[in-house]
Amino acid sequence: MTALIRSLSAGLAALAVLLTLASAPAQAESTWEKILSTKKLRMGVTQAPPWYSKNPATGEWDSGLIISIGKAMANELDVELVPVEVTWATAIAALQADKIDMMFLDATPKRAMVVDYPFQPLLYISLAVLARDDLAVEKWADLNKPEVSVAVPQATSMDEFLTRTIPNADIQRFPDNGAALAAFQSGRVDAVSLFHPPLLAARKKFGAGKIVIPTPAFSSPSSIAVRREDDKTFRDWVDHTIFYYYETGRTQRWYEEFLADYGLDPKASPVIQRELLFAK
Repeated sequence: MTALIRSLSAGLAALAVLLTLASAPAQAESTWEKILSTKKLRMGVTQAPPWYSKNPATGEWDSGLIISIGKAMANELDVELVPVEVTWATAIAALQADKIDMMFLDATPKRAMVVDYPFQPLLYISLAVLARDDLAVEKWADLNKPEVSVAVPQATSMDEFLTRTIPNADIQRFPDNGAALAAFQSGRVDAVSLFHPPLLAARKKFGAGKIVIPTPAFSSPSSIAVRREDDKTFRDWVDHTIFYYYETGRTQRWYEEFLADYGLDPKASPVIQRELLFAK
């Protein structure tokens, strides 16, 4: 009897294990596994030169620095790059909902609470000024004069930096980037200060002014966000890949190629490889 009870107990225990395994949800396919199985790398995109640019004639996302990086990544993996249109505001949700695999997004502490980032920055953006052609600007100190007016979006990190760095200037604060740029375009201010990417498009649109990164340069890293998951293979691969592109000069070269195609002089535009700021 004792042996029978033991045998039944062992059988029931084994059955319980089998039932538990059967009822447990299957482990979700990781991003890395899905990319390799579907042969598709889904990248979030939004109209924002110099990062992404859609060809209005074809509707294709065929130019921009991040497009170049995405194509190179897809080529490394021997998969197809699939651009998925999102907005800056919906990119995080798109990652979490498994609609995209990666998105170019600044690695802010708040974003890093819900998505993963590679350890290496993708590039650096610098605080710059779009100034009158006849305004002598090389250092922030050149702007630190009561007779020089500078527009900046109010209550931003840019505003905080200018308030601390050029307190003697006539700093005029506006609700957003567009209003600050409009003040410069209309001639109400001598310069406008923003992180440099929006200034590139503004310079082309206005047809006047010069973009300068005053020294000492104030730069901020930017990166690629990926979905947070237990399997870190894709995140680690992105980390290695963007570090390789950056260190070998490919990231800067792709950026300069886009600027030239966009009608801007790369030599007159701020760099995104931080070391080059100090090599001049």
